[in-house]
Amino acid sequence: MPFAIALGVLGIELSPAHDLVTGPVLTTTPALAALTMGPTGTLSAAALALAVNVTTATYNQAWGTQLVFGNFLGLLVVSVASITLSNAVRARRQSELDQVRRIAVAAQEVVLRPVPERLGPVRAASLYLAAETGAQIGGDLYEAVQTRYGVRLIMGDVRGKGLSAVRAVAVALGAFREAAHYEDELPEVMNHCAAALRREADVPGAYAPEALLEGFTTALIAQVPDEHVVQLVNRGHPPPLVLRQGRVQGLMPASPLPPLGLEDLETGPPAKSESYPFLPGDRLLLYTDGVIEARNRDNDFFALPETIQEIRASTTPPEFLEELHQALVRHAEGRLADDVAMILIDRVDEEDGKHTGAAARLLT
Repeated sequence: MPFAIALGVLGIELSPAHDLVTGPVLTTTPALAALTMGPTGTLSAAALALAVNVTTATYNQAWGTQLVFGNFLGLLVVSVASITLSNAVRARRQSELDQVRRIAVAAQEVVLRPVPERLGPVRAASLYLAAETGAQIGGDLYEAVQTRYGVRLIMGDVRGKGLSAVRAVAVALGAFREAAHYEDELPEVMNHCAAALRREADVPGAYAPEALLEGFTTALIAQVPDEHVVQLVNRGHPPPLVLRQGRVQGLMPASPLPPLGLEDLETGPPAKSESYPFLPGDRLLLYTDGVIEARNRDNDFFALPETIQEIRASTTPPEFLEELHQALVRHAEGRLADDVAMILIDRVDEEDGKHTGAAARLLT
């Protein structure tokens, strides 16, 4: 708008209608630019207005008149005031933004904290990327805790976006963190998460109507005991991948189960945990569908199994996830359409794992 006004004034001054007094209109351009364009845009608008003033004064042979002097003086005063105001507003907004970011980081550390590097018989690392620009928390959830039953992990994805999804994430994680330490059976831990989400959905006004229509959560709970196995309960979530001696295997559930929140739509048998070999030296990757559904410009999905096979076996879990992160960003060309969460665990040598596990049980 400021530049359109300046060009409009130039057109009037160079036309037969140049008798119209356009100086006051031209003086408003720096003030209008200061509203949205920042100091650089304000200075550019002021420079254009000055150029228009010089051009029209020369064309109309008006140098030395009080009108031209008044136009230049008014433009100078408004420009200085506008740039000063723009700087002050920008500094205040930056301060507010920094404060919001600090609060978001603190909230993320409470809701989605990084997993410890060592948990009983496994080494671990986690990664979270929110698709929404500037967001720290989205609709994906993860956690890993060491219990008397072994290491228990959860990976989930809440359908939906915004605050309702963040609320569901907090509810599911709170239920898992409590039940993981007291429930003997893995399916009961999952049932606690499902019950917590149902209670939250029944709270009046807890979710917007559109969120209720698509309110379900895919979830996967894993348990790594002292034995060389991993036990899984999968409720509609992408199957985890095991990397063993350079080969990748997907741990597909024998009996697929519906996501949390859709239990009434299915009448199948109750959930049971399923066991799979998990040997020393194996790597287990838990992830959300934001990883495998990331697309490039050609609309090709991210080839997750092939990518993790190419990562060096000597990398630590944090290094492994960082290389996987970089490959994902390159594939999607920096544009993630969905949140991304991943947990990687390495099964360590038997003796090392036993010592750590015994210490954990003693503390418990």
